Amino acid sequence: MQRRAFLQLTAGLITSGMLAAYAPGLRAAVSSTDERRFHASRRFVQTPFGRIAYVERGTGETALFLHGFPLNSFQWRGALDRLSPYRRCIAPDFLGLGYTEVADGQSVAPDAQVAMLVALLDTLGVAHVDLVGSDSGGAVAQLFVTKHPERVRSLLLTNCDTEHESPPAAMLPVIALSHQGKFVDQWLAPWLADKKLARSPQGIGGMCYADPTDPTDEAIDCYFAPLVSSPHRKALVHAYAIALEHNPLAGIAPALHRCKVPTRVVWGVDDTIFSLAGAEYLDKTLGHSLGVRRVANAKLFFPEERPDVIAEEARRLWQVVA
Repeated sequence: MQRRAFLQLTAGLITSGMLAAYAPGLRAAVSSTDERRFHASRRFVQTPFGRIAYVERGTGETALFLHGFPLNSFQWRGALDRLSPYRRCIAPDFLGLGYTEVADGQSVAPDAQVAMLVALLDTLGVAHVDLVGSDSGGAVAQLFVTKHPERVRSLLLTNCDTEHESPPAAMLPVIALSHQGKFVDQWLAPWLADKKLARSPQGIGGMCYADPTDPTDEAIDCYFAPLVSSPHRKALVHAYAIALEHNPLAGIAPALHRCKVPTRVVWGVDDTIFSLAGAEYLDKTLGHSLGVRRVANAKLFFPEERPDVIAEEARRLWQVVA
């Protein structure tokens, strides 16, 4: 019944014009939130896993946003601006990425990320969340919802790892270079130094963004500057990538099938990292899928470029599960 209600609500929103339409090549304006304001809003909480960086906006029930690799919570700035009137929006930086300060000897593998998130939520007094995940954050979201289904009200997944595509083929060179300790110096550092290169077909822009003007200069600085800042930070980035080498989602299908958390999948169809088969797998495997929205002219990191899409889908999902 919830799936039917969700589809009826979707049709109603389209009819009323509340659902934004996108012509080919057109992208929604990302939030006016700039890097300086985002840095100023960053908070830290001490946990056994380290000093976890996060941003928080809004009040009420909590939505938890999980970013991709090698990004950080800045990925969600547009979505947070749009959704903070409806939820207490929390976007942490994963262990090994962003501005989180990792405890000595702490694993940064996906299972450790799940445990860190539980500790973060407990420290902040959050019992339940609406969970939103992208890229490797989507893999962590799947692990979280299967290990702690009682803590998740709803799940929204964008292009991300799935059991049969984890890691995706595009990650294999990253993992190989990370084993050699060279990924950060050979990829991220040159992109930080030459932002046109970062936005080129050979850079993260061409690989993961649909708009050739993305990522912005401020996004490149925000994402990569902390990761190249010291040998220790570089080693953590390499450890994050290496931890994805042995499929962290292997064997998860039965648990996903048992999971009754209402879930919506929103997938950029032009992604060259994760195939559309991943969206179909999630729709078929999740025990309470509310279907797939296929987003045209969108690559892996479309949530950053198209925050209105995330906001629309999240609000409709949250209305159904309210």
